[in-house]
Amino acid sequence: MPDASLLLGPWVRRFLTDYLADERNLSKNTRRSYRDTLRLLLPGVSKKSHKPIDRLAVSDVSAERVRQFLSELEEKRGCGIATRNQRLAAIHALARFIGLHAPELIEWSGQVRSVPFKKAPRALVTYLEKAEMDAVLAAPDRTTGQGRRDHALLLFLYNTGARADEAAQSHIEDLTLPQVPGRDSASVLIRGKGNKPRRCPLWEQTVDVLSVLIRGRGPTDPVFLNRRGQPITRFGIHTLVERAVVRATAQVASLAAKRVSPHTIRHTTATHLLRAGVDINTIRAWLGHASLSTTNVYAEVDLEMKAKALATCEVDSTVNGKPWKEVAGLMEFLRTL
Repeated sequence: MPDASLLLGPWVRRFLTDYLADERNLSKNTRRSYRDTLRLLLPGVSKKSHKPIDRLAVSDVSAERVRQFLSELEEKRGCGIATRNQRLAAIHALARFIGLHAPELIEWSGQVRSVPFKKAPRALVTYLEKAEMDAVLAAPDRTTGQGRRDHALLLFLYNTGARADEAAQSHIEDLTLPQVPGRDSASVLIRGKGNKPRRCPLWEQTVDVLSVLIRGRGPTDPVFLNRRGQPITRFGIHTLVERAVVRATAQVASLAAKRVSPHTIRHTTATHLLRAGVDINTIRAWLGHASLSTTNVYAEVDLEMKAKALATCEVDSTVNGKPWKEVAGLMEFLRTL
C-alpha cells in the first residue's frame, strides 16, 4: 500500500477544488472539462493497475498509461486531435500541480509532462460577411414577443462579441443605459471566463431594443428570458442562433455553406471591428481575451482577406533580361540541393 502522501485521490481533490477554483479562479466550464478528463482516465488506469480507483498511487498514472489513454480516445472514442490535446492539457496541469507540492514526485511529474501534444491542422476561423450578419439579425419576426427577444439577443451578441454563457448570465443591473439616448454613453458589464469582468460599449440601436426588452422588470432579473419566462441557457441561445440562420439562409444562400453558432457571431464581431480599423488591443479587451496571441488570429484572417483583394488587382509585368531558356541550369541546381 502506498504512503498516504503518494495516493492519487487526495491530490485530485486538492487540484480540482483548492487549485483550479481558489488559486487559478478558472471558469466552471474549464473545471468541468478537467474533471471529465480524470473521470475518463482513472477507470482505465485502475483496470491496468488491478487496483480500486481510491487506492491508486500517483505513480500508477505513468507516462505510458497516459499515452495509452490518449490513443484510446482517438481510436475507440473517435475523438479528434483537438479533444485529445485538451485532455492531455488537463493531465499536464495535474502533474505540474503535484510536482510543485511534492518534491519526491518531481521526476514522475516531468515524465508525464513530457508526453507531447499532437500537431493539429489549424482550424480556420468562421465568420459572417456583413450581408450575412445583417440577414441573421433580420431573421426574427419582430411583430411577436419572441421575435423581439431573439432580435435583441442576436444584436447583443454581435455588439458585444459575448460568449453564449456570458449573454445568458447578463442581468439588468449589468446594463448602463443612457438617460438621454445618443448623448450619454451606454455599456454592459460582462463576466467572462474565471468571472473576470469587462465593460463593453453598446450601440444606440442595441440600447433601443434592450430598453424595450427589459421594461418593467427588476435589476436582478436576467436580461434574456426563454418562452416560459425563465433565464435562457447557453443551449437555448445556440438553438436561437441556429433557428435564425435557417431563416436567413433563404435570403442569403452563402449561409448554407457555413456552420454558424454564437461563437461564430463572436468571430464576426472581432473581424468586423478589425476591418473598421479598431486597434487589436482594444479588440482583445472587447472580447475578454487573456492573451493578445488569441486575438491575433483575427489579424491573420484580415491579412488573408487583404491578400486575396490585392491579388485581384495585380497587374502583369514583363521582366526585362535574359530569356529563361538561357538560365535552364537553375533547375539542375535546384535538384542538387
